[in-house]
Parts: sequence; C-alpha cells; structure tokens
Amino acid sequence: HFHGAVGHDFCDADEAGLQAIADFEASKGVLAICPATMTFSEEILNGIMDVAAAHKNGQGADLVGINMEGPYISAAKKGAQCGDFIRKPDFEEFLKLHEICPVCLVDVAPEAEGSNAFAARAKAYCTVSAAHTNSDYETAEKAFEAGFSHATHLFNAMTQLGSRTPGVVGAVFDSDSVTAELICDGFHIAPATLRIAFQLLGEDRSVIVSDAMMASGLADGDFELGGQKVYVRDGKALLADGTIAASTTNLYDEFRNVLRFGIPFRQALKSCTINPARVIHADKETGSIVQGKRADLLVLDRDMEIRMVIARGEIVVNHDR
Repeated sequence: HFHGAVGHDFCDADEAGLQAIADFEASKGVLAICPATMTFSEEILNGIMDVAAAHKNGQGADLVGINMEGPYISAAKKGAQCGDFIRKPDFEEFLKLHEICPVCLVDVAPEAEGSNAFAARAKAYCTVSAAHTNSDYETAEKAFEAGFSHATHLFNAMTQLGSRTPGVVGAVFDSDSVTAELICDGFHIAPATLRIAFQLLGEDRSVIVSDAMMASGLADGDFELGGQKVYVRDGKALLADGTIAASTTNLYDEFRNVLRFGIPFRQALKSCTINPARVIHADKETGSIVQGKRADLLVLDRDMEIRMVIARGEIVVNHDR
C-alpha cells in the first residue's frame, strides 16, 4: 500500500513516472508492488488502470496488481482523500476497472450502503478491506462475516479502540483471521502502540505498509496527493489543516524501524514479505524463498544495511563491488 515516490504519483497515470517509482522501490529491496489509487471519478480511474495495464514488468519492481483505495469510503474519515468523488460501493464499476488491470485489494467503508453485498461478490476477485471508515464494532464484525478480510492502515482513518466503544480497531483485534496493515514510520502510530498491535495480531496477521506518497525518497517540500496540496516538513506529510497525508518512508526503512521498536525479527520479516503477499494473493509467485517462486532476494548485513538486491535472478544492486 503506497502511492508514489521520487516526485511521481501512481495516479499521475504516467508510464515514465510509474517506471521511476518501480526503480526506486527496487533500490530499497522492494521487488513486487501493488500501488494504490485515490478517490477519483470513474473516468480518471480508467486512465490510471490503462497505464498500469500497459506497463511492462522486467525492470525495477514488478507491478503485481492494484490497490483500489477509494472511492467507496466514508466522508467522515476520508483523511487525505478527495470528498468530491466519494460514492457508495458499485460492483459493476469495480468489475470494469478490475477487467482493465487486476485489482488485488479494494477498500470499502463497512457502514457504506450496500457494502456487505458488495464484499460478498467482490471477495471472489480480490481482498476486500475495511478502510476510511466511521463504522462501529458491530458493523465491522458483520462486515468481516460478509466478506471483508483485511483492514487498511489500522488506527488511521477509522474508529479507535475504547473502553466502551471497541470500534473497527477492536473488531480487528477481536478476530482470529482478519489481517491488518500498520504504517511503521513511528509517526502514524506510536512505537508502544505498534508493539501492542504486533503482539495482538500475531505472526501471520500483521502487514507492514508504507502508505508512501511522491515525497518518498526526496527532501522536505510541497507536493500533491489526490489533487490536494501536501506539505512535508521534517519528513512528515500534512494537509494544510494538519491532517496526516500518507508517509514519506519506504518498506525497507520501516523494517529497520520495527526492529528498533522491539518487534521480533521473524514477525517483522514476515510482515514485509509473505504476509502482504498472501493478502493480495501473490504468495504463489513471491513473498518467500521457495523453489518455484521468483528469485527476488534482498541481502542485508548484520547492521541491516543493504548489501545486494537480486530481482528475477539478476543482481540489480551490489554495494559490495
């Protein structure tokens, strides 16, 4: 789950920009990507899907599918998404977009009209995730029974865990099967809260995501996300009103973060590799070192510094030369 890097946004629908993003991700050892759309009109989403479908893998990170973050979300919890295009879940629209370029994950607010009926159908095509939602615990619980199986950037843009109102966060923790994303830049979620979340989710349900925007890999400055101005200061991305707007990190740096925060090595590793691969049903091709899968390998030294990146069996980064 990320939106862009090095000055480019996936939603720019620009092939050169998409390739620049793929090259940057590969330099950080991220070799399979599932970039996210934003809340736009169907016409704009069509254009984004067209460029993604035409993209040729084989250089940099391989695009394995699309994360549809919006437009089926809650206006009350839209975060940095544009409220003008928010709409109720539309299976026919989703299917048209999926047919242009495979959608691996679609975000839906469980309280949206028709969300459970949508999930019951869409789950045959991709993972349905609770996201940007003002849902209460009971509504989220029913959504997980109906076909939702994942939660997008847990804690962010959703109802929180309270003593008398468990919210979506509580419904996720109370489940034994729902997987959940965690942004591990140390800003979106406090390290102590991350430690609690990783412990509750266990080794197989935790998924580390960056939710990175085009400022990833660049210095502070002014950028855009989903048509809105984003101000990055001290590495923190905010809208003008102070709303957190994605991150400026990357998966490799987050891996190192969580080790520093005290997350067990094995869980941290699985949360960056096989767990997200399973969520988007890419685990038959990537996500672990198994005969028959793609030879995508990241070699680190004892200090967790990148020594080598191997993509599709070829060395693409070698810091030992």
